[in-house]
Amino acid sequence: MPEQSPKGVAKKPSRIQQRNRRVILDAALEVFSRHGYRGATLDQIAAQAGLSKPNILYYFSGKEEIHVTLLSQLMENWLDPLVEMDPTGDPVEEILGYVHRKLAMAQEFPSESRLFAGEILQGAPRMRPELETNLKPLFDEKCALIQNWIDQGSLPPLDPRHLIFSIWASTQHYADFETQVSLLLGADDDPFASATAHLDTMFRRLLRA
Repeated sequence: MPEQSPKGVAKKPSRIQQRNRRVILDAALEVFSRHGYRGATLDQIAAQAGLSKPNILYYFSGKEEIHVTLLSQLMENWLDPLVEMDPTGDPVEEILGYVHRKLAMAQEFPSESRLFAGEILQGAPRMRPELETNLKPLFDEKCALIQNWIDQGSLPPLDPRHLIFSIWASTQHYADFETQVSLLLGADDDPFASATAHLDTMFRRLLRA
């Protein structure tokens, strides 16, 4: 938690404090992604961070504050690929671009993807306000955009909502079920290299039908 000046104004965190907060959040991300919110403990986070439990509690009030902080930061990045869908672009290429961006995020941020999935599986008790305030309006906006492309004849008749759900399911699978994917493909097979071509072909055929 930030230190307070004599007049009650929060002091700017020092570099060491900023570094320690980052170390704690990085450690907590790994712990939460492995054990889920309920299975994670402050002792595990402290051990992962290489800090004492009292040190963790100096920066955060408890496990829930750490979890909410991670989820809030995650949402800022999680929505960007959908935001980038351009109404003035080619409809097929814009949707395929979204597929590739989501797959790239699954590759680059697998722990964040599992953190998000774990929160949703629990009913989003800590993230629901973010979903209602930020995700829902953006989702509705992009569904309306896709429907407009369909109405113009640029895309075949399909349900924009389920199209986006399908994109989420087929891209985030590689992060959320990483262990299963690696086991089935083998250690020497890069799943993302083959997934990129497969998903591009699959969605291109769907969108050109």
